This record gives sequence, structure tokens and C-alpha cells, in this order.
Amino acid sequence: MDKKKARIGAFLTLAGGACWGLSGSMGQYLFTVEGMDSSWLVPIRLGLAGILLFLYCMVKERESLFRVWKKPKSAFLMIVYGFIGVSLCQFFYFLTIQLSSASIGTILQDLSPVMILFCSCFLEKRMPKRYEILCLFLALFGVFLIVTHGDVKELHVSLAALTAGTLSAVGVTIYNMLTKELTKECPVVVMQAWSFLMGGVVLGLFFHPWTVPYVPTAMGYVGIAFVVVVGNILAFTTYIKGVSLIGPSKGILYGFSEPVTAAIVSVLFLGSHFGIFDFAGFIAIFLMLGLISYHMREDSQEMEMCTEE
Repeated sequence: MDKKKARIGAFLTLAGGACWGLSGSMGQYLFTVEGMDSSWLVPIRLGLAGILLFLYCMVKERESLFRVWKKPKSAFLMIVYGFIGVSLCQFFYFLTIQLSSASIGTILQDLSPVMILFCSCFLEKRMPKRYEILCLFLALFGVFLIVTHGDVKELHVSLAALTAGTLSAVGVTIYNMLTKELTKECPVVVMQAWSFLMGGVVLGLFFHPWTVPYVPTAMGYVGIAFVVVVGNILAFTTYIKGVSLIGPSKGILYGFSEPVTAAIVSVLFLGSHFGIFDFAGFIAIFLMLGLISYHMREDSQEMEMCTEE
């Protein structure tokens, strides 16, 4: 792997995860303070993000906008990516937050790296490397400490929330695994425009948000704009571009910047206490990031030596 490409991919996936962390915190505010419902927010969020990106693509990516639909295989992958990957992941993640909390939503969605590692190893016909297993353990352990503060009582969760969170993790796995194949056919921004549009239309027709007698406050509108721009447009385009450069098994680990960002926001703006368990969780995640970065550099050096030979 090219060193520059690896650095850019790592930065983009980190940035995407951080944007999701900010968006998740805003989502919890919209549910708990503004009284929004996930079946109302998610279709509107996806639809608005899709319209904005589609208009951008009409100007900047006109030639590649419809390319993905010209081949049956890429069209099928786009439908799976948009409907089952991005759209259902978004809906079930916010539904999990609404049914439980942002902490439970984060932990359940972060089951996805386990699924992605197994899928990657199966497709590459290999066993997991020791450092991959160690990175996965450090990341999951770090998230557990950050969101529960070491108290297992925080993990009490209903069957509905458990199901929704697991389905959210499945969605994350699907869109991570399909990214590299789809980026061969169209730019990332085009992928996201179509996936958001499809999700907004289908979930809108299913939940009928226009029939809900809800009028947001001024802060509610600000929150909606924030989750659309930061949580959808910025988060997905940067993260998916990063995954296309470094692969899903590494990209998803850098995506653990999401719970770190959410924890920082909670401490700085929501008055949460930063204790010893939070500190230990941060250390575990930063160790994981350092370990994965070290092995990415080693992989780059090995490829350079093979090229020279």
C-alpha cells in the first residue's frame, strides 16, 4: 500500500468517525430534548442529504452520475449498498438510541468490526492476523470503558434495542464491504448521493413523516441541518473515501474515533464526568490506532521492497 495513500485513508476514516460522533451526540439531543422520533428524522435526514449531494453531482460529476446504473452488477450492488447498507444502518442506529441510549447504540453498532474482519478473512481466504485480533480487542474494550464507565449495569438493554443495534452493525458491515467494488464504477460522492436519495424515498414512503404533527423549534432546525451536513454528507463521504483507500478491515478500526469524539463532546458540552475508566478507554483506543498505523507502514514497506525486486 502506498504510504501517502495509507496516510490519507487513515485521516479520512478518522475524520468520518469523528463526524459520526458529533452527529450521534446531536441525535440524542434531538430525541431527548426536542422530542423528535427516529422514524421522522431519518427519512428527512437522508432525503435532504441526498438532494444536496445530487445537485452537487449534477454540476461537478455529471458524466459519472448515471454510470453506476449502466451495468447490472454495479446497479445491483448500488441498490444493496443504498437500501440495506447505508439506509437501514442509519435508521436502526437512531432507533437504538431512541430505544436505549447513545452508549448502547455505539456499543451494538461497534459489533461491525468483528463481522467485517470475518468477512475480509473469508474473502481473502486467510486466518485473522494476530495484530488484527489485538486491535479489535483494544477497540471494543476501549469503547466498553468509555460508554459504560466500567459499570456493566449500563448494558441493560431491551430485546428491541438489541435487535435494532445488531441490524445497524449488519448495515455497517455491508456498506464497508461493498465500498471498494463500487468506487471502481463511480466517485464516492455519487455513491452517497444515490444511497441517501434511495433511503430517503423508501423510508419516507414507509414511515410517512409528513403525516406526523411535529414542528421543530429553532434549535431543532439547527440540529437537523447539523446531522444532515456533518452526520451524513461529511461523515459518509470522508469515511467511505478512506475505506476505498485502505480497505474495510483497517478503515473500520480508524472509525473508532466516533465514540472518542462523542465522549469528548459529552464532557465539554453536556456536563459528563471524565473519570479513570474513560481515560483507560481512550488509552486502549489510541494504542489500537498506533498499532494499526505501525502495521500499515510495515505493509507499505513490504510492498515497496517487492516492487523494487
